[in-house]
Amino acid sequence: MAIDKKNMFFLLMGLGLLLLFHFLPPFGPAVDPAGKSFALSAAGKSAIGLFLLAGVWWVFEVIPIGVTSIAIGVLQPLFMIRPAKEAMRDFMDPTVLFIFGSLLVGLTFTKVGLTKRLAYKMLMVVGEKTSMILLGCFVVTALLTHIMAHTAVAATVIPIFLTILALYNEEEGGSITKPNKFGKGLFIGMAYTAGAGSICTLLGGARNPAAVGFFKEFTGVDVTFIDFSLHMLPFGWIMVFLLWAMLLLIYKPEKKTIPGLRKRASDLYSQLGPLTKEEIFVILVVGGALAMLILQAVVPALKTLDRSIPLLLAGLMFFSFGILDVQDLEKKIPWNIVLLFSGAMSIGFALWQTGAAQWMAIKWLSLLQGAPWLFFVIGVAILVSIMTNFIMNVAAIAITLPVALVIAQYLGVNPHLILYTATAAAGMPFLLLIGAAPNAMAYESRQFTTGEFFTSGIPATILLLVVMVVFMFTFWPLVGLSPLAK
Repeated sequence: MAIDKKNMFFLLMGLGLLLLFHFLPPFGPAVDPAGKSFALSAAGKSAIGLFLLAGVWWVFEVIPIGVTSIAIGVLQPLFMIRPAKEAMRDFMDPTVLFIFGSLLVGLTFTKVGLTKRLAYKMLMVVGEKTSMILLGCFVVTALLTHIMAHTAVAATVIPIFLTILALYNEEEGGSITKPNKFGKGLFIGMAYTAGAGSICTLLGGARNPAAVGFFKEFTGVDVTFIDFSLHMLPFGWIMVFLLWAMLLLIYKPEKKTIPGLRKRASDLYSQLGPLTKEEIFVILVVGGALAMLILQAVVPALKTLDRSIPLLLAGLMFFSFGILDVQDLEKKIPWNIVLLFSGAMSIGFALWQTGAAQWMAIKWLSLLQGAPWLFFVIGVAILVSIMTNFIMNVAAIAITLPVALVIAQYLGVNPHLILYTATAAAGMPFLLLIGAAPNAMAYESRQFTTGEFFTSGIPATILLLVVMVVFMFTFWPLVGLSPLAK
């Protein structure tokens, strides 16, 4: 049995970080601006070590990413971070089931042939230039996130993009398993633009209404759907186009054009014939599920319904009517991705429940108390960006926003500026697969490694911060958002 020395190095590095934090002496407390002290428990200290282990193992993929998640569940009781019952319960959190339901919807679209129909139609519109094909894919992804959660969007578009990739690779037999620059740009870009599009309205992700809710609780000011979109929609779309340009530079497609693609797509579309009864049924069921998700924002009776229920209900109907079967469940669901998010939920709750996340946030933000307003706002955005790459973006907002809003009062910073920059950062975790469901789901395309995703995410994150600064001095003041409180 050959031992991969590089893998072994990073495997031991992760374990070493966990052991180091577990055995280090107690850390000093974090003190918030109001003078309240937050001690870091021994379990919290070990949770930070496990957090670092998970990051190293996920980035360098020393073992399968789903197996790293299992390690997160196993190591928590071993290092007395949380009991096994609590650590393992998070593996079936409703957020994980929402992702599972999204995967079922995507699988069904593929099985009945809807993905091919949509892919061919898209190619007939965008033409044969590979740069325009990528832009068309990114625009469709971002547009859909305006009305539905970006996880559901990713599940919908990934099968379509796999069909497009197969046509790109047609001279190689339509293979979609061989990585190439077009495939890397397509799927990394899908994940990134799903995040960029999702910040444009309150419907793009749970973190948006959560941020508005926290803001109202701490300031007493309600941010309407229109106000939110007015400030965030231009930001999101500029990011979509800049990310497209960035990925064209990093992963310049091997071919500038695909001659005859539009005619090929048109011929293939014609061969599909009219919509089948199965396709119509799937459209109606998925449409009903998405309608329930969208109406949750405006119908009081639906607000208490967990967002996983409509998609799981759709999945149940597909199995009940014989569209999906047990073979699909056993062989076609990417359980590696489901486990990845199970582990992400478990480490996120571990940091939250032990107080480690709050301790880290207060320590970081306390360093920024005397800083100029611009450094403070960017510091908040960086903190949220880092945290949301490791834990749920809703949790990152819940931990960071209240503390940041309190410090903003002392510095005279406009609280709305904190709201919008923090929400933008929470919506675009570009570094790790666990940062957002579309990141992990894109990985299932097998077009890129976790390391490639991470290295692409560094310039993308810098780009996000630069656009943020530009908006602070240009567009946002034009629509009445001054940097300093009046």
